[in-house]
Amino acid sequence: MYTPTVASHRDLVVEQFTLQAVPFSNAPGIRDEEALRVLVAAAGARTDDTVLDVACGPGLVTIAFARVARHATGVDVTPAMIERAETIAAEHGVRNVSWRVGDVLPLPFPDAAFSLVVSRFAFHHFPDPDAVLREMRRVCAPGGRVVVCDLAVSPDPAKAATFNLMAKLADPSHARALTLAELVALFDAAGLPDPAVTPTGIPSDVEGMLSRSFPLPGDADRVRRLFADALATDGMGVGARRHGDTIRFTYPAAILVARTPAA
Repeated sequence: MYTPTVASHRDLVVEQFTLQAVPFSNAPGIRDEEALRVLVAAAGARTDDTVLDVACGPGLVTIAFARVARHATGVDVTPAMIERAETIAAEHGVRNVSWRVGDVLPLPFPDAAFSLVVSRFAFHHFPDPDAVLREMRRVCAPGGRVVVCDLAVSPDPAKAATFNLMAKLADPSHARALTLAELVALFDAAGLPDPAVTPTGIPSDVEGMLSRSFPLPGDADRVRRLFADALATDGMGVGARRHGDTIRFTYPAAILVARTPAA
């Protein structure tokens, strides 16, 4: 039985993702090679790029960019995730990578240190995503690219609220998933141009999701009930559908890419 032992959101993220380090890295939607190729292509990664992967988790995105770029660095606040990233990189023989345990506010890097700065499926864990995107812009060189891939919930307020409730019950470190319009607005607030947007999604199923997360006692059944209630009305905007005894759905998401202003 999972019982939280921390008070701050940062510590809750570390606690949750210490538990999730291995199961998260093995999640089909996270490991999906085609989804990683789409992200790298949308970012316009080049052989001369130096890449920073913000909140890199088990390093799968960092490794995907390292296969194209000159060098890729992953930073994450959870030491267990960095240890997992080091293991996966070694298993794949990827050597042009560096790993660092560190926070996102502030990022532990100097101004304009990277030509491409990316974050995938982490923004919904940030209590202050505006500040994180400003930090990503700060460490990105003029004329570089800032890339955010994250959940993009329905613009319907009721569906968005139900989705965020479900996500918080499944993973207590969830903060809030934004709508696509809110994600785009982050770029404007950070002084970046309107981003190019590539819609995407993460197929999943309820029991698979719950097997990789650590909800509080009783909350897994609340998640199941929310999905059961959503089947007829798509009450979370995730296209929930039943296949036998399994409820499948797709996390709505988007890839947003903007080029930093030239010096």
